[in-house]
Amino acid sequence: METSRKIAVVAETRPAERRVALVPSFVSRLTDLGFDVTVEPGAGDGSRIGDDEFRKAGAVIAADALDGAAVALSVQPLTVEQAGRLAPSAVTVSFLPAAQETELVEALRAGGQTALAMELVPRISRAQTMDALSSQAFVSGYRAALVAAERLGRFFPLSMTASGTVRPAKVLVLGAGVAGLQAIATARRLGAVVRAYDVRAAAAEEVASLGAEFVELDLPTLEGTGGYAREMTEERSRMQLELLAPHVAEADVLITTAAVPGRQAPTLVTREMVAAMRPGSVVVDIAAEQGGNVEGALPGEEVRIGDVLVWGGRNVPSDMPAQASQLYASNVVNLLLLLHSDGAFVPNLDDEIIAGACVTHAGETRR
Repeated sequence: METSRKIAVVAETRPAERRVALVPSFVSRLTDLGFDVTVEPGAGDGSRIGDDEFRKAGAVIAADALDGAAVALSVQPLTVEQAGRLAPSAVTVSFLPAAQETELVEALRAGGQTALAMELVPRISRAQTMDALSSQAFVSGYRAALVAAERLGRFFPLSMTASGTVRPAKVLVLGAGVAGLQAIATARRLGAVVRAYDVRAAAAEEVASLGAEFVELDLPTLEGTGGYAREMTEERSRMQLELLAPHVAEADVLITTAAVPGRQAPTLVTREMVAAMRPGSVVVDIAAEQGGNVEGALPGEEVRIGDVLVWGGRNVPSDMPAQASQLYASNVVNLLLLLHSDGAFVPNLDDEIIAGACVTHAGETRR
């Protein structure tokens, strides 16, 4: 096999990562361009995709998939050892938090590889099909609502029976980005009464379109770039906490989703605010890995604050690996097709999408 034509799909090794970077339905889009797709054994096991499914789609299963590969596809960053097996000038595509992966970034720079970070794909209309942050947030928001419904211990919908009427659960969602909007939509489909808050004024219309009520606070909005909110001052944060407190206390379920890539998640809810919720209430913080929106939330753990259950998310999309992998693979393949030129994958740094996502290229570190 010509190594210059090899695209390697990596079997994820980091704890609790069940996604895979490519699914069988997308293999032909790459092999039809003349590339060889080689998948490490068991790469799809966590997503319930067997090796035989990859073979039927036209991929090769081989333990040495990375050796001399021109392109390496993964969800989590490669290890330094894995990076050393790639061909010089190879392209890697994965999530890649450069500040936390300094050793890997240096290895890729020294090896002359081009590293593209999926979380750095610019949030512009032309890049929507490559926006892995949004696709995975979509999964996280759906999962958050299901986690809350499962743990609440009471009905979400209004139920009128011969034995009496059961009032609907009250759900409050903080953060109305992709994850928050999906949490709202899912909670509404489950029958809950949903309210939501976001620091961006533009979110109010989107919240209302889903049949939820937007919480109005007497505070200036914080519109940022790329669809994200601007960082707030300490004084505004204090005022926001005070104004949100009664809304949090009224909710049966609180779902928090506010996170900005590469930054600490903003604290939206204190321990005291959680403790003021009714006994048996549930808090789901899917930003727990980034420091958490809720004081006391721990990634991957359930803790109690008073008589309130607080669920901290850790790699939430991986809890629904089949759909998360399908969406991520679509993002990855669309990015590769943007790179494709004359039978090769050529990083064109004059393209704002490629330039924005690029961490290393041609012996230089760009992030």
